[in-house]
Amino acid sequence: MNRPFSPREGVGAQAHDAGRGQPIISISGLIRRFQAGGEAVAVLKGVDVDIHRGEMVAIIGQSGSGKSTLMNILGCLDRASEGTYRFAGKDVSKLDADALAALRREHFGFIFQRYQLLPDLDAVENVEVPAVYAGADASARRERAIALLTRLGLGERLDHRPNALSGGQQQRVSVARALMNGGEVILADEPTGALDSRSGKELMALLKELHADGHTIIIVTHDPQIAAQAERVIEIADGEIVADRLNSEPRRVEARPAEIKAAASWRRGLDRFGEALRMALRAMAAHKLRTFLTMLGIIIGIASVVSVVALGQGSQQAVLQNISAIGTNTINVYPGSGFGDMRSGRVRTLRATDAEALGGQPYADSVTPQVTANATVLYRNTATSASVTGVGADFFQVNGRTFTAGSGFGADSIDDMAQEAVIDQNAVNAIFTNGEDPVGHVIMLGKVPVRIIGVVAASTGFGGGRDNANVYVPYTSAMSRILGQNWLNAIAVRVTDDYDTAQAEAEITELLTRLHGGTQDFFLQNTDTIRETIQSTTATLTILISTIAIISLVVGGIGVMNIMLVSVSERTKEIGIRMAVGARRGDIMRQFLIEAILVCFAGGAAGVALSFALGQGLTAIVQGAQLAYSTESIILAIVSASLIGIIFGFMPARSASRLDPVEALARE
Repeated sequence: MNRPFSPREGVGAQAHDAGRGQPIISISGLIRRFQAGGEAVAVLKGVDVDIHRGEMVAIIGQSGSGKSTLMNILGCLDRASEGTYRFAGKDVSKLDADALAALRREHFGFIFQRYQLLPDLDAVENVEVPAVYAGADASARRERAIALLTRLGLGERLDHRPNALSGGQQQRVSVARALMNGGEVILADEPTGALDSRSGKELMALLKELHADGHTIIIVTHDPQIAAQAERVIEIADGEIVADRLNSEPRRVEARPAEIKAAASWRRGLDRFGEALRMALRAMAAHKLRTFLTMLGIIIGIASVVSVVALGQGSQQAVLQNISAIGTNTINVYPGSGFGDMRSGRVRTLRATDAEALGGQPYADSVTPQVTANATVLYRNTATSASVTGVGADFFQVNGRTFTAGSGFGADSIDDMAQEAVIDQNAVNAIFTNGEDPVGHVIMLGKVPVRIIGVVAASTGFGGGRDNANVYVPYTSAMSRILGQNWLNAIAVRVTDDYDTAQAEAEITELLTRLHGGTQDFFLQNTDTIRETIQSTTATLTILISTIAIISLVVGGIGVMNIMLVSVSERTKEIGIRMAVGARRGDIMRQFLIEAILVCFAGGAAGVALSFALGQGLTAIVQGAQLAYSTESIILAIVSASLIGIIFGFMPARSASRLDPVEALARE
């Protein structure tokens, strides 16, 4: 229960209340408890008080008396444990966090002992903050902020940040901020406590001037001299009101609400988003090293993903190009049961007659037998090792080889076992070191002389040996003059474009099985099958390595979350200030979520740039390395990084939005 005050102290205030109508603030039986260890300690004990519009009230008491707690409850920064609090007839205890923020934003202005300005904003921007959250038009709120600061004598300090202002100037900025949205009720907590005597007098004169304009002024102080300047003094001790007296007859002027042009509804949301974006960018710029370290995990993850995908796609494209160089729609016939068959070298059942039989089929565009050997090539005083391939007249057509000089073999060359040769550009470079035209010259393949009749471009085909010197001779010549064998190492069939490759495979299998007496001692290799296998294998490897890279992304996301939680802890006071001037929970959450997304987005962009740099380095160091960057993979990588920011930034942002304003303001 409250202590009874003496008739001399109470009568004036009671008579004053009786003639003023409904109070703007009405508190009844208010109790506020705090947990101290395992015990609940009551700081306010059944407080009853009414405050009317236009009053200038001082709440006085020693430290620990409960006066600041009472002010926090009056300003909707804190909630009572018990009792009722009505503002303009509205039961405040039933309002949620955003509704309380609306009350602070629309009706209250705060002047704090320590000014509580945002250090990264200049004077005008600090004053504008409440109007941003109120949805005021950008030009109108800036005009009002400048007008208020100019009125308070800060016209030449508009672009100065708090650390460039004196204590008195900072407090004037705080007053201007309190008035920005009208400041119907101005709550001043020890407003002169951090000021010198001159600045303190100037501030009290200013508060009196605002009172004369009709603002309801509530000053919390322990200084009797400050309290004496108010028209009403409420004294509090040990959480109870012990006196409520009038110093002078109250004024009846009411403050007119501030008239600031409201922005369109879409513009209000955009302005709040812009404010959150600006604060996020400033926070990142203020802690560059921390921001970079936060990004590092994202950068590595994105660079890994993009590089792996690009390398996989580049390798796949290179291999597919090589396969295409073998010849499209080509089916190769080999002895044995498959490439892993260790007995295939002893299977000697493929014959030239098999190739002739296949050449007469409707699906065969062209057919060439093949035998292979290695030999030493001699020309004058030059000797080099070369791969010798015995081929049919259609070999160059089957494999899509291009002649750069001379021509290929004719049917007569095959039939006559002609000692003729076609060489590739690698062989030209190895044999004719003086730059002679090779066509017409005779070279020795071991002990067999052959005349060069043509030159083809170096093979870009699939498989090894494409950098070797290659010599092609009629397969009949190779079998009889060089190898001394009557069987083939392979037969290549180019399928006509309008024939189904799978059907052609089935028919080749059926024909050769019949020709070999019902035994399938051969196997087929389709270039389309090779292509599909390589695509499948490359895709599998890409997924595997990308999964590892994604894990690094997740680890980077966890790092972002941890750093953002630290950031929330470091910026708790800023959060409290924003809540005090009317920021909604959503505004706070948006600010920190945008910061997390920006960090991850920037990390994603940096990761893509790093991937391009790694690609350039790899192609310069590793000969033949090929990376294929796709727009889709880059966009997906950056979107993924942004999603990481949303997912892992949500918890810190939510944590920030749910801070208690009064506790946040109390943190240093």
